[in-house]
Formats: sequence, C-alpha cells, structure tokens
Amino acid sequence: MPLSADISPVIAATAQWLLRSYPVTGGAFDTALAQAQARQAVTVAAWLRYPTAADAALVALVGPGGAARLDWLTGADASGPDAPEEAWRSWVDEVVASWAACLLTAPGLAEDAVAALADGEHVTEVSPDFRRLTHPDERDRRAAALLRHPDLLAPVADLHRAALVRHLDGDRLDADCA
Repeated sequence: MPLSADISPVIAATAQWLLRSYPVTGGAFDTALAQAQARQAVTVAAWLRYPTAADAALVALVGPGGAARLDWLTGADASGPDAPEEAWRSWVDEVVASWAACLLTAPGLAEDAVAALADGEHVTEVSPDFRRLTHPDERDRRAAALLRHPDLLAPVADLHRAALVRHLDGDRLDADCA
C-alpha cells in the first residue's frame, strides 16, 4: 500500500474543510481549479507533517483531531445542536490545514515546502506535480480568490506558521550540514 494511502482520509477531509470554509464563487471549472489547488496544498502539508510510514500509520490509527477549533476560529462553528453529523470532519487535521493555508498564501513558502519533499518517502517512485500550488496562473488565482486571500486565511495560517517555517528551516539546515 502506498504511504499516501494511509493519510488519504486526512488529505481529503482537510481539503474539503478548506473549500467549504473559503468557497469558490465561480462555476464548475473554477470549482475544479480551486479543488486542485486545495488538494495540492493539503497534500504537501500532510506529507511534511507525516513524512514517514510510521507517522502516517499513527495518524491513521488515532485520527488527526477534527475541525472543531478551526470552525470556531473561522466563525463556521458546526458543533451546535442543529449541526449535521458529518463523519469526515473528524479527519480534518488542524496543523495540516494551517500549513496548507500558509502554502496557498505564500508562493515562496510553497516552493520551499515542495522542495523539502524531494527526498521524502511519499515521493519515492512517483513524480508529483504541484504546479497549481507553486506557480498558479491568473485563472487559478481567480478561481481560488478566497482560498488564496492572505487576510482571510491569516487566522488559520497563523495558528501553526512558525512550526512550518521551523520545519522547513530545519530541512535547509540539515541539507547544508550534509
């Protein structure tokens, strides 16, 4: 089983949370472009957060924590008495959502994050293309206007931005020492 399969529920749920929290305002094509960008950002963030098979297996076993704090933070609290029961929400990972928000709003950081994956377990035998994340064109930016808006995503991105930067700086330091 591929390593990414262990964390695919986390990736799918966290991408869905981002898209529901920062919805697309255009048509079907814009929706598809925004979904691709959210999925790429969340995939990179999840692969950084859970870089090994052991990490992926552990989060698959215990679960990532859910969307409650993120919902509260964004004002989309779905935990009230009339909230729908949506099991996928328990697979949202707060740190992955925060890191993905950072990547969506800072292209330079996204490039650093993708570069940090180069020697990781997730990319062995595959060559993922994260172009919509790292080099969005004008159509990508328009399609995901809310999803890439730095001011709107700031509350989520700021939650764990420092940890992402430390993680990426650690990768650079390790490469410089090798």
